[in-house]
Amino acid sequence: MRWALVKVALAVTVMVVLAFAVPLGLVIKEMARERAFTNAERQAAAIGTSLSITTDRGQLDRAVASTQAGAAGRLAVHIPASGEPGARAMEIGAGRASEDDLDTVRRTPRASTAEVPGGYALLQPTAISTGQIAIVEVYVPEGEVTNGIATAWLVLAGVGLALVVGSVAVADRLGVRLVQPAQRLAHAAHDLGEGRLGARVPEEGPTELKSAAVAFNSMADQVVQLLANERELAADLSHRLRTPLTVLRLNAASLGEGPAAEQTRAAVEQLEREVDTIIRTAREAKPQTQAAGPGAGCDASEVVRERMAFWSALAEDEGRKVRLAGVDRPVRIPVARPELVASLDALLGNVFRHTPEGTAFSVDVHNGDDAVIVLVSDAGPGIEDPEAALVRGNSGARDGSTGLGLDIVRRVAESTGGDVRIGRSVLGGTEVRIWIGLDGRRGPAERRGRGRGHRVRRRRRSPQ
Repeated sequence: MRWALVKVALAVTVMVVLAFAVPLGLVIKEMARERAFTNAERQAAAIGTSLSITTDRGQLDRAVASTQAGAAGRLAVHIPASGEPGARAMEIGAGRASEDDLDTVRRTPRASTAEVPGGYALLQPTAISTGQIAIVEVYVPEGEVTNGIATAWLVLAGVGLALVVGSVAVADRLGVRLVQPAQRLAHAAHDLGEGRLGARVPEEGPTELKSAAVAFNSMADQVVQLLANERELAADLSHRLRTPLTVLRLNAASLGEGPAAEQTRAAVEQLEREVDTIIRTAREAKPQTQAAGPGAGCDASEVVRERMAFWSALAEDEGRKVRLAGVDRPVRIPVARPELVASLDALLGNVFRHTPEGTAFSVDVHNGDDAVIVLVSDAGPGIEDPEAALVRGNSGARDGSTGLGLDIVRRVAESTGGDVRIGRSVLGGTEVRIWIGLDGRRGPAERRGRGRGHRVRRRRRSPQ
């Protein structure tokens, strides 16, 4: 917008300057010519007075020499011969006009201008005492005709250039006044899109942009309010779960001793911790999917072994074969332990919830240079639409599903720059691949290409 205004101002100013400067320059040129020939006519008129009195050569020589043009050798007098026998024409001064030009003036006794080498000749006819027509010739050099024109054109060019520069400067200032509010609005919108909810725009500038700034600030305030309401709602809903959790904890305490009782009490305690985490997260509005800094995170192998030990009891009750691989050594990942636990429980819970009893499943962990792959596979019927399954809140027609389990897994993977993919496992059912990035400088697309081409193929089990 700024440069558009500058270009418009430049074009308009140039057209206005040309519209006035060119005609004015031509007028100045004509005025200079008129001034030069008016002065020549004045010189010729001074000699005309002498010619009307006498035709004596001596007196005329003195009269010609007394004039400015005559003293400069630029005035001549052409007197025709009288009708007396032996009379001859008289030429006083140095004439430059041709005989044809002189004859033309004699035939039509009217002042005329003829071009001569180096300038012009003013031919002024004058009646003498003999009744004949004498011609006074005044030479006007080219320099006198164009005197002052170059200076006038330079002045006009300077004035025009000053007008153009001034117009461009004013247009640029006006453009800045228009563009700066628009740029501030764009930057604030970008900041708001990046999650900086405190971004606001000064309500100043032209009326239209000021109205846009007011609307943007109002929208940002509403977004902040809506997010605050959502956090409060999530915290309130989570807080309501504490009462039934307290009942579960009391009931679990009365179960006595034994593996099942211990697992039940551990599950209730974990559920209480998750509810507390949800409440704190909602209150603080801070993401909990990524590790806090260098050295943070957890050991994926340890978490996988712990969760498989938890689910193995239920698998044994349902007659499911379980295989675990790749957890014999520590594998550090930049994911908080509760988040990885929630992701594994979501995937393993889906296996028990959506496959028949007796269906085998496996969990594999592959550690690479820039990523860790966690594969959860089963021998169930599989997922008909893998892409739809990854959509948040999409539970399809399955009972007991909110459609948020895979979304939890996806957010955990994407917080590290990785991703989640669903395919067909070698067991015949579903395979969910969690790609957890270890180097945030690479994007998910590049990791996907390298994973398919090397590490996933190495284990000879790749999603279809």
